Amino acid sequence: MIRRQRLAAGVCALLAALTAGLAFPAGAVADETEQSAPKVELVLDVSGSMRTRDIDGGTRMAAAKQAFNEVLDATPEEVELGIRTLGADYPGNDRKTGCKDTAQLYPVGPLDRTEAKTAVATLAPTGWTPIGPALLKAAGDLDGGEGARRIVLISDGEDTCQPLDPCEVAREIAAKGIGLTIDTLGLVPDAKTRDQLSCIADATGGTYTSVRHKEELSDRVGQLVDRAADPVVTPVATEGAGECAAAPALKSGLYTDREEFGQQRWYKVEVNPGQELRASVSVADDRAVHPDYGVLLRAVTLHGREIVRGEAAGNGRTDVISTGLRYPRPASDEDGATAETVCLQVTNSFSAAAGVKTTPGLPLELTVDVVDGPSKASDVAAFGLGRGWWLLGALVLAGFVGGLLWGWLSRWRVAVWRTN
Repeated sequence: MIRRQRLAAGVCALLAALTAGLAFPAGAVADETEQSAPKVELVLDVSGSMRTRDIDGGTRMAAAKQAFNEVLDATPEEVELGIRTLGADYPGNDRKTGCKDTAQLYPVGPLDRTEAKTAVATLAPTGWTPIGPALLKAAGDLDGGEGARRIVLISDGEDTCQPLDPCEVAREIAAKGIGLTIDTLGLVPDAKTRDQLSCIADATGGTYTSVRHKEELSDRVGQLVDRAADPVVTPVATEGAGECAAAPALKSGLYTDREEFGQQRWYKVEVNPGQELRASVSVADDRAVHPDYGVLLRAVTLHGREIVRGEAAGNGRTDVISTGLRYPRPASDEDGATAETVCLQVTNSFSAAAGVKTTPGLPLELTVDVVDGPSKASDVAAFGLGRGWWLLGALVLAGFVGGLLWGWLSRWRVAVWRTN
């Protein structure tokens, strides 16, 4: 019994190590490219409700100011930071005027901490909550450059300037393919505020956080600003076609697009003899959809013959569904062999819930990688392990021998113990 248990444990551990090595191969490291300075704009709600005293005995405004001062002290030197307010200047009751009340308190650029803190100190809770207009302006403030761009929105209530739905504004920003992320933080939020801020964040691939204490606010805003300084790969906006003949030609890289419900999008990739095409796609449901959906990624020839496919299904319990495929093109002995055009087709089976807008389409992210193929076409067979089966066999044999030795030693130790 002891020997069998030791052997099973050894084999399981070796299999786990092998699986980890296969899942994260050493060669699968993205190339780091030099990018412009990352930009962050903090967008603060300064509406009248920020006077409420329910955060550690103080007002929401006081908690926000303290968080801003701490974040300004800790902002990395390479990050260009700006501050925009909403509801800070107009105290009246005119809706039209109140819904235009957004201003840039500190311009996005190299940070002067003293000047920025002085500007924050002048803020006082005043008026409306025009989140939608503020997001549009903030996106303009961050326009230009190839580095990471992030909006951090801090609010304690719903937008008061409908019908300009801030969630739709966020989707429009994402549909532009400018690589801008919106993170949201709700100060002591109710259910409606939480739903709206979550929707804004989901539309751009950002995060939502509910905050009820000063330290939580400071820590979270600091984390998001620091995250902007991390090296990132900025997706390239593209637009797939309705058929392969008109599809855009893609090279290795990361791409974003929008796909309507139940729509097909086509892209083209050139694959030379001896190369391998690796492609994956993710489609996000950034709005309410019916459960039971799927995504299909197919690689086909120009004549419509399917080469390989990848597909995945969901049941409403996740916000993103992904699949991928691999196509190794055998090397050719013929001189002057030409590249083969491979058509990639992306199809989704999402369906919108009643009353949900279908435009813009669902966010789609496509990864394309064309690399040197394996030395033999058979290397990618055998359930994707290729030559890894030899390593697997060696590790299983080593585990078996190790288990036998460990079991024998264990029995010998027990025998000695009984004798003594």
